[in-house]
Amino acid sequence: MIREGPPSAFVVRDLAMPYATSSDNVRLYYEEVGQGTPILFVHEFASDYRGWEPQMREFGKRYRCITYSARGYAPSDVPHDAEAYSYLHVMRDAVAVLDHLKIDKAHFIGLSMGGYTALRAALNHPQRVRSMVLAGTGSGSERWYTMDFHKASRALGDQFEHEGSAAVAASYGVSAARLPFLLKDPRGFAEFTARLGEHDALGSANTSRGFQGARPSLYDFADKLAKLATPALIVVGDEDARCIEPSLFLKETIPASGLCVLPKTGHVVNLEEPDLFNAIVGDFLARVDGGRWPARDPRTRAPAPGPAPWN
Repeated sequence: MIREGPPSAFVVRDLAMPYATSSDNVRLYYEEVGQGTPILFVHEFASDYRGWEPQMREFGKRYRCITYSARGYAPSDVPHDAEAYSYLHVMRDAVAVLDHLKIDKAHFIGLSMGGYTALRAALNHPQRVRSMVLAGTGSGSERWYTMDFHKASRALGDQFEHEGSAAVAASYGVSAARLPFLLKDPRGFAEFTARLGEHDALGSANTSRGFQGARPSLYDFADKLAKLATPALIVVGDEDARCIEPSLFLKETIPASGLCVLPKTGHVVNLEEPDLFNAIVGDFLARVDGGRWPARDPRTRAPAPGPAPWN
């Protein structure tokens, strides 16, 4: 065991733990289970590698499943340079995990920040992404909301830095889109909040400011998405208000995409409704692997009554 970094940001490490290394020498902790076609799970801002446990257990029965912690989330490295937390850094990290494991191509399953990362990987490295599940993806993309989202994310980063993760967890977890989790599953919500409170405050602060507080709206690369051939499943909770319009945008824009809206569900769809989420995703993966998830037939598109809100 060793300690790295100054007292305010050290991470205790076991040298026997498995790590991939990014192109800028950031170590990324990962876990894997199972055999078969690879799946890479990419976590949300308020979670880490542990947030995919229900999916690791289910899909690990028939797939090779990998979950990892993004940079800034122990036991991965926590860079001190605030400039090392852009959405491009995080996207390249996902590909670095595949490189380390000698995986040519994988299904990507991402939630929120992880969905954004999966989408960017498909745009920049389409040959590496077999399919993508975009769950709770696109918050902050609505044109009227993007600037406010960036401002709020930078303020949240300041809160992490000045008050610490435990204090943030006590308030951040009860935001509108996360309350359905608390109301539905208090024990599961308590586990989620406890994990958030354990996060490295510096890593969370830099991620909130560098990734969340600066990433472009999904709508900014609509033209590229319209040319994307990667099969996509978009999953959103009907009580995850800021992700509903972006999910409709993704469905309308990505040619080979399907949309699933989970009832009475907020942002953390994979933990709020793990059985339903697993069943929907399992069907999607089977169809993709069987060549049965084609691009949308143009005949299914009805004439638009007017411009869409993202235009």
